[in-house]
Amino acid sequence: MIDSELLTAAEALLIRARAHGLKLGTAESCTGGLIAGALTSVAGSSDVVEGGFVTYSNEAKMAMLAVPSDLFPSVGAVSDEVAAAMASGVLDRLPRVDLAVSVTGIAGPGGGSAAKPVGLVHFAIARRGRAPETRHEVFPGDRAGIRRATVLKAMALLAAAID
Repeated sequence: MIDSELLTAAEALLIRARAHGLKLGTAESCTGGLIAGALTSVAGSSDVVEGGFVTYSNEAKMAMLAVPSDLFPSVGAVSDEVAAAMASGVLDRLPRVDLAVSVTGIAGPGGGSAAKPVGLVHFAIARRGRAPETRHEVFPGDRAGIRRATVLKAMALLAAAID
């Protein structure tokens, strides 16, 4: 799954974060650890990548990242609010992390609806001392393509968040 484009993006992100002295962390749902996997495919990444969380279920999001339980019935797991709470949870749980990304979405092939279609992914970037920033995308394709696009977008958002 870690192809040359993903590896190149990971290498560029790590170089940029290293140059700014930043530690990175991840919180992943629909990607199941692929963001952290891409980053740690690069030799020497341990000086930048502090850690990550794979929180596929709502229970894991609550237990591992302290996502408030009331968000799930009110806005759902695939939402800006949950993505923001996940990214903030990384900063709370890993005090050496300066910049965190989170992703939560519907990779398919099932699970989508008119309001939340297959391919919908919510992202959050949290930087220590700042409020999380969120955005969402709807990616076309099959499960593997949606997950791959999500990893690329997450790395691009992290890179853009580095001052």
